[in-house]
Amino acid sequence: MSAEAVLEWYIAAGVDEICGDKPWTEIEKTTPRIIPAASVVVPPKPVEPVRQATTELAQATVTARQNANDICASVSTLEELRKAVEDFDGCALKLTAAHTVFGDGNPHARVVFVGEAPGADEDRIGIPFVGRSGHLLDKMLAAVNIDRTKCYICNILPWRPPGNRTPLDSEIAVCLPFLKKQIDLINPDYIFTLGGSAANALLDIAESISRLRGRWLDYTKSDGSTAKVLASFHPAYLLRTPGQKAKSWADLLRLAREMGIVGEQNA
Repeated sequence: MSAEAVLEWYIAAGVDEICGDKPWTEIEKTTPRIIPAASVVVPPKPVEPVRQATTELAQATVTARQNANDICASVSTLEELRKAVEDFDGCALKLTAAHTVFGDGNPHARVVFVGEAPGADEDRIGIPFVGRSGHLLDKMLAAVNIDRTKCYICNILPWRPPGNRTPLDSEIAVCLPFLKKQIDLINPDYIFTLGGSAANALLDIAESISRLRGRWLDYTKSDGSTAKVLASFHPAYLLRTPGQKAKSWADLLRLAREMGIVGEQNA
């Protein structure tokens, strides 16, 4: 459109003022300036810390287990071992236990009975298998003519887990050298484990007690000699499940026959 036509259009539209100093025809035609978009600054990705090969708990367990092994290597009698275990600070269970429950019985026993951990009564008195489970075990042994005073009885753990909870793998790993040292010092011919946890820990396997019980296994001592192992139910389990007592009875008879205490005619 010509300038005249534009002016006529403005006048017709009612425009009678201007807003600039120059007529629109003199305004330089310029290329609009393109404002670049603001640069988006991406913060650097935080550097993740290098993951340790072992956790602090795992490292503490390894250290405590090594200390336990060193202690066991330095003692030569059960009394020395008992004192060393009572002074040992590598297992947190000791902080919540009332007593260290070391093994009890004949230091020259032919058979060692191994349980899982002390209960409330054992923790209070400081002797293994003195509560309801212990009373039942005494009756079971007497029934097959096994004299408890001629046996040795101990647990995987010398300290009671709070609330009788299941022991942690780390706790078993730390305390296992003490159990193995007791067995080395006693040098038994037979080991009777009470419950699957005791058998699995001692033999380093992972089997249910229903699959383990009823068959002889071998435990190798530090000098290379072996002891025959027979696994059975824990007396605490039998108190909760009386229907399984017949199987434990059969297991004890098998032990007594092997030891020559009960003949086939008495089984």
